Amino acid sequence: MVKTHIFLVGPMGAGKSSVGKSLAKTLKRPFLDLDSEIERRTGADIQWIFDMDGEDGFRDRESKIFSQIIEEKKCAVIATGGGLVLKKENRKLLASSGIVIYLFASKEQLIQRTKRDKKRPLLQVEDRAKVISEILDQRDPLYREVADIVFKSGSGHLSKTVKKLADKLEGDQNLAKVCKKNNQ
Repeated sequence: MVKTHIFLVGPMGAGKSSVGKSLAKTLKRPFLDLDSEIERRTGADIQWIFDMDGEDGFRDRESKIFSQIIEEKKCAVIATGGGLVLKKENRKLLASSGIVIYLFASKEQLIQRTKRDKKRPLLQVEDRAKVISEILDQRDPLYREVADIVFKSGSGHLSKTVKKLADKLEGDQNLAKVCKKNNQ
């Protein structure tokens, strides 16, 4: 499979959606947010899916829709859900289908960025800091396993972050050639 996509992986609050939208605009590529796409395709919000099907049921839907998106879209910037890397099949698909950027931030930044968020099912608990810490401990090795680029988010303005990433990606001539050939 030819690597054409740019995937953003990382924990909740790392900036995948914000950076992804801006990066896609800069690189003149389509943008997809996996969580939004799951809600659109299922007709249900993520919290409802978690409530009805549990985390395992949500992860199954997430994997299926992620696989469909990979087949349907070409040369897209895709912001993934924070837990996509939990399934080995998704890690394989990430690695074989595109350039993977791991956006990471400190635990303190993640706590600050998510403190008012009511849409993240895993953070609807009393001790958010503990949950964020546990999630990072579990997922950080998985993010690093699939990452082609590890990039610290939150260390500057969005425009500077996107410029640095775009510069790194534009140096990948194979990625650029494939997408131009696919008329993107």
